[in-house]
Amino acid sequence: MHYGYIGLGNLGANCAACLLRGGFAVTVTDLNKSAADPLIALGATWADDPTTLAAGVDHVITCLPSPTVTEIVLEQILPVMRPDSHWIEMSTLGRDDVLRLAARAATRNIRMMELPVTGGVHLAAQAKITMLAGGDTDMFDTHLPALQAMGDRVFHMGPLGSAAIIKVITNMLAFVHLKACGEALMLAKRGGLDLAQAWHAIQASSGNSFVHETEGALVLNGSYDVAFNIDLALKDLGFAIGFGREFEVPLDLVAATQQTYIAARAAYGGAAQSPMIVKLLEDLLDTDLRADGFPARLE
Repeated sequence: MHYGYIGLGNLGANCAACLLRGGFAVTVTDLNKSAADPLIALGATWADDPTTLAAGVDHVITCLPSPTVTEIVLEQILPVMRPDSHWIEMSTLGRDDVLRLAARAATRNIRMMELPVTGGVHLAAQAKITMLAGGDTDMFDTHLPALQAMGDRVFHMGPLGSAAIIKVITNMLAFVHLKACGEALMLAKRGGLDLAQAWHAIQASSGNSFVHETEGALVLNGSYDVAFNIDLALKDLGFAIGFGREFEVPLDLVAATQQTYIAARAAYGGAAQSPMIVKLLEDLLDTDLRADGFPARLE
């Protein structure tokens, strides 16, 4: 199976590398050619643009920053993709975007499978990220070996649109957990506790979470560098609020968390790291949350 991979950002480059290590033939392209250098060293083939890539592979995978960029790339690849080939979209899209773009691809006899992932860039580098697939069962079965090369937990959520909903739910929970984690750590600090010991105690308690173990550690280091920015978080929170309206589910915690992210964007900019919502609280109370022994990046 020869895959084309378009979009070599923090996530895409790691997933493409996992495919190569898994023995798949992979052609790659990105606006930044230097992002492909480590992949070329692993055996990837470079294509100068998405059109050239799509014309020479069996199936195309995209991992792009927004629905707008995805649509632009789709228009470039559809005319040259092989009949009955598949398009696998790993970006986080709204369900309506997924269904609309799938319908556009279908006009050229190209089927789409959505494949958002969750767990963080550090797990993508280890081929341990969780993969959430939506689409036809036969497509899922066809690409399962490739999915298993990229992630160690793979879920077929159902038809197209299903993965978009669960991905928004998982991200929504992560953002709420991060806000709670920051408030908990601040309580510990203002209560006179040793922050490192408090972090370990929470980790061993019923209050633990994946976010506490990962992003909480980055807060204590002071880097906040989770390779995911505030603008992306607000995009996903907007999707969650939209689902809440559609499905008539009150999302009080999500609404409060969204406001915190809006305030963080105003303070630090949309490109700032997502965990910097905790810095808002640090700045407000003039109290830093630092402890020795915590990493600047997750590995």
